[in-house]
Amino acid sequence: MNDANRAAIAMQALILDLGGEIFAIDAAQVREILDEVPITQVPNARPFVDGLINVRGRVVPLADLRVAFGMTRTATDEDSRIVVIEIELGGESSIVAIYADRVYDVTDIETASIEEAPKVGMRWRSEYVRGISRRGESFVIIPNLERIFVEEGDLEPVPQKAEA
Repeated sequence: MNDANRAAIAMQALILDLGGEIFAIDAAQVREILDEVPITQVPNARPFVDGLINVRGRVVPLADLRVAFGMTRTATDEDSRIVVIEIELGGESSIVAIYADRVYDVTDIETASIEEAPKVGMRWRSEYVRGISRRGESFVIIPNLERIFVEEGDLEPVPQKAEA
């Protein structure tokens, strides 16, 4: 691939379905895709975090982006997957997992096809959307995962109380 073609491609993206909407996650962030696994519930966890899962001996929080986007939760089925991703939170690399109702494929998304999320007419918070692209006749939402996980997951460092 020459430099002009490489510049035209914004990212290779994993295309997935969430609540009937098509989303694109940067494939470079994807570590693995799992079938359903046992989930350990966490008392008093925020609705966004369903619990913890074991990924190759590592404890990983499992989040439901449908909650962040105000969608209805649906039961898992034979197409449901868990996508394990690596994102930067608070300047550190973090491994998290998200539900997907279905995983389609990996495709190139061209820079020219990505538009800014409209500020009006969206049913989601526009700051949660990095951009919108097209896939055939459908729109593809490119979420701002770092922003979602910090705000919905409240994953910013909590200040420690000084000892008296």
